[in-house]
Amino acid sequence: MDTGNFRGFDTEISKHGILTIRFNRPEKLNGLDQWIKRDLVETLTQAQMDDGVRVIVFAGSGRAFCAGDDLGGHEQNRESNLPDIPAGHRTPIGTYDGLRMLSQPVAAMVRAVDKLTIAAINGVAIQSGFSLALACDFRIASDSARMGSATLRFGLLPDEGGQFLLVQLLGVAGAMDFLMRKRIVDAREALALGLVHEVVGTDELDGHTSALAAELAEGPQVSMRLLKRSLYNAAEMTFAHALDEIASKTAISDHHADAREGIAAFREKRPPRFNGWLERAE
Repeated sequence: MDTGNFRGFDTEISKHGILTIRFNRPEKLNGLDQWIKRDLVETLTQAQMDDGVRVIVFAGSGRAFCAGDDLGGHEQNRESNLPDIPAGHRTPIGTYDGLRMLSQPVAAMVRAVDKLTIAAINGVAIQSGFSLALACDFRIASDSARMGSATLRFGLLPDEGGQFLLVQLLGVAGAMDFLMRKRIVDAREALALGLVHEVVGTDELDGHTSALAAELAEGPQVSMRLLKRSLYNAAEMTFAHALDEIASKTAISDHHADAREGIAAFREKRPPRFNGWLERAE
């Protein structure tokens, strides 16, 4: 897939198949605009279709992970090769269409890719940046991170999927408290609530994130991708449907080369060497 400089972020792929997407506008607290969002969706589409990408890491620069939308960013991207899309918030239907076609696809795409995703939350993660982090499969926060939605402070709604993602993590009662009271929490409180998996020192964030990404990249990729989908599906299915769904995916994983390698390694009392099929393809 293409790597290098995009509008609002840089990309880099390590030799282990770890794609890092790093927001690079610290002077704007890594705020998002329509061009950045469209480039993010395109980059994630490429990553999904490229077997060389095993894990995706989102990271920020400066003192923010992503502080939401850059409301003043429209004029600054006139040099973009992408055509301008008329601002949608001038009319009710424009707001509806703009959210569905420009803003909501970011978090939806993060959740839709079957490669495992990690948010390395180095600082402020607010509104759309918070939703992006919540859409990731793993979240590691530095001890200086702060996060929340707080859209009600402006009389606005968490319109990019944050309400759904918070209900999944906190339940209805917890999400009600978090959103209605306009809470922005520090890293330790986010950990206590279950919004992040781990809190580390600021200087340790990159190292911990790299270690987790490497661990995930070495796992059996096909089974892990199928299991990711199955876990998210299970959250919205009946038990009977979830049983049938995992059975259909097992019909793939049980006959895959990684399963044969895993069984052979167990019998031979050695660590498994997964992803040989992938390394040959690369």
